[in-house]
Amino acid sequence: MAVTSNIKLIIAFADPDLNDEEKEEQVKKLLVQMRELDELEEIARVPDPNPPEGNKAIASFLSGLLMAEVSTANIKKLFGFLGDRLNNKPIKLTVKAPDGREMSVEASSKEEFEFAMQKAQEFLNNK
Repeated sequence: MAVTSNIKLIIAFADPDLNDEEKEEQVKKLLVQMRELDELEEIARVPDPNPPEGNKAIASFLSGLLMAEVSTANIKKLFGFLGDRLNNKPIKLTVKAPDGREMSVEASSKEEFEFAMQKAQEFLNNK
């Protein structure tokens, strides 16, 4: 397996007031917006490792989750982009560093999102 120097982010829409269908709409909207970013190495839905039995779909995805891969040079730009779009939506952000370390933060307001971004950047800068 090749070692990558990219950072992986898992974005989970965590609003308890939204049902799975509404979370899916949030994911689809963000996915379309993020596909326009040149800074991303990859953007995709998170595949379901255990799809429902009898599912005839080619791929099944976990509800409300999106995975992005970005270079260390572009992480601040991505955080800025996400902050503009997600700062008042309850989300859980999982950051996976190139060395395999992982951290998760939750935010549901602009202030919390800014704090979460700061903590994620500190985490990535500390090896």
